[in-house]
Amino acid sequence: MKKTIEEINRKIKKGKAVVCTAEEIIEIARTKGVRRAAQTVDVVTTGTFGPMCSSGAFVNLGHLKPKMKIAKAWFNEVEVFCGIAAVDAYIGAAQLPEHDSGNTPYPGTFTYGGGHVIEDLVAGKKIRFRASAYGTHEYPRIQANGSFTINDINDAFLFNPRNCYQNYNVAINTSKEKIYTYLGILKPEFGNANYCSAGQLSPLLNDPDYRTIGVGTRIFLGGGIGYVVRQGTQHDPAVKRTKKNIPIAGAGTLAVTGDLKQMKPDWLRGTSIIGYGASLTVGIGIPIPIFDEDILRATCVRDQDIVAPVVDYSYDYPNMTGKVIAHIDYRALKSGTIRIKGRSIPAFPMSSYTKARDIACILKQWIVQGQFLLSQPAQALPTREAGAVVRPFRGRYT
Repeated sequence: MKKTIEEINRKIKKGKAVVCTAEEIIEIARTKGVRRAAQTVDVVTTGTFGPMCSSGAFVNLGHLKPKMKIAKAWFNEVEVFCGIAAVDAYIGAAQLPEHDSGNTPYPGTFTYGGGHVIEDLVAGKKIRFRASAYGTHEYPRIQANGSFTINDINDAFLFNPRNCYQNYNVAINTSKEKIYTYLGILKPEFGNANYCSAGQLSPLLNDPDYRTIGVGTRIFLGGGIGYVVRQGTQHDPAVKRTKKNIPIAGAGTLAVTGDLKQMKPDWLRGTSIIGYGASLTVGIGIPIPIFDEDILRATCVRDQDIVAPVVDYSYDYPNMTGKVIAHIDYRALKSGTIRIKGRSIPAFPMSSYTKARDIACILKQWIVQGQFLLSQPAQALPTREAGAVVRPFRGRYT
């Protein structure tokens, strides 16, 4: 049994496509069997919603009068990168306002940053800006102060270099002091365990070998439509896998883009992480076309089948020792309590499984209603067979 994107899209256009979420397919396959489920189901939808620091947005303000070749600029006092062209800028989700003292005193609260600017922009709020330039003959203006909303500017699009990790660490703290990390506050001496993944709903865990997700795949992004543009930075498909072909560490990542003017603040949220910095919580949903039984079988992955590495963030993570204390499955993590070395440890998510489910359901509705067609990837993502690996920095430094 083989299906194609074209065949599935024809069924979507006719309103005859059978679509279910990555939660629903587990029960469907259990009752009908994999073969029959693969024949019946056309698309499985996935979702994830969590902090994704490697995110940001390109903005084109439109030309000022007289024209200005902006060298430096700030949006709501958050500096943006202007080394592109006259009125283009890139705002990173983790960038802080100039007045923010960072982690002095420690821990910093990071109440506002680039991710919050992006959320405010999408929400239609007024963004204050100031800009400076050195001036040229054709771009004579050297100073500008003003404000704009997303409707006042030419272009604004999300471009995130690394989102949607296939799997991720569970963070614990073995030291005697409380520590502050991008996975939240970690209490001393195994006081808690924090994780960040949608588990069985997570997109790349439902397509472990990247057979359907590739360059050009159309996705749900921030409440609008976006696309995968390449593998994300630190894409590492060569990590060890279980007998069921599930990565036991971070593995694959995606670089994604989409029009901010289509997006909604419900699915792009500026995020403050105490003692670490600012970020952006991003909602992503990806459809998995069911071409054959193998793809269907992969979408039946369950939380109890997925294990994540437990890593000490007080010493092993910052010092890159590579040590893993244990591997814990997501059913245990989502229960709220895990056991490590005889200890019972509370587990807390940094991501929202409820919002991930909502995303998968919204994407399902879009497809059923014929509002969202699938796209054929223009290029596959690098796989372990292709020799794709991630290495630490190999240059010189002191």
